[in-house]
Amino acid sequence: MTAQTDAEVFEAHRDLMFAVAYRMLGSVAEAEDAVQDAWLRWSTEPRSDVTSPRAYLCKTVTNTALNRLRAARARREAYIGPWLPEPLLTAPGSDAEDRAELAESVSVAMLVVLESLTPDERAVFVLREVFGFSYAEIGSALGRSAPAARQLAHRAREHVQARRPRFEVDRDQQRQVTNRFLAAAAGGDIDGLMTVLAPDVTLITGAAKVARFMAAVANRPYMGMKISDMTVAVVEINGAPGTLITVGGRPITALTLTVADGRITAIQLLANPDKLAALGAGRTLPL
Repeated sequence: MTAQTDAEVFEAHRDLMFAVAYRMLGSVAEAEDAVQDAWLRWSTEPRSDVTSPRAYLCKTVTNTALNRLRAARARREAYIGPWLPEPLLTAPGSDAEDRAELAESVSVAMLVVLESLTPDERAVFVLREVFGFSYAEIGSALGRSAPAARQLAHRAREHVQARRPRFEVDRDQQRQVTNRFLAAAAGGDIDGLMTVLAPDVTLITGAAKVARFMAAVANRPYMGMKISDMTVAVVEINGAPGTLITVGGRPITALTLTVADGRITAIQLLANPDKLAALGAGRTLPL
């Protein structure tokens, strides 16, 4: 068997490194930068004692993402309004349990919850709960002992469990609810919207205000263009059914829903053009 080159070994682990960095940072550009930084280290530093390229590369990208996350905390805390991650398209696939767990870990709602963790807690949670790294491996990546990594993981897990949304596991029902929501919004049907919105749905305050808001959006021109000039597509965003609205091929809005018991409990609506750039570029997230 022909030995792999350094570049081939790195490329074999690129998707994994991006997946780790994106879950830690919630930013496509910063995750890609973290992977590029890992390549610079991989291609220039001596590695005579590296026995596991996977562990080495994940440790490298984790440290880079941690430094970026710590630097970003002050900016995000000063962000006007709720901070939302940059969304990414994901390819629809089988509904196997392992894929469902990965999809939940990268959902927009979960990334918002992870934003409330400390940088170290977030790193440990991602490496342990999502990718199954051992506490020894995580401790090595963070410069901590395995028991310290275990304690961090325990705190992070409790924090996430207390705040995580209730996710609807039935993807067919998620898609049906999404389609009903879009049809009611496009038709300005307040009553129809109210039937799919939970009473305490979050976007503004309460189901009635959300329903009126979405009905108004559906009939509001965008930069002189009518709703008929827009393209509204049901796509998979961050592992769940979502909606992408474009004008002239340029994304202007990405919308994802949290569904529980057949009704919408939370709406994540993103219209920041900087955060929609990856959707326009066709960047996808491997699950």
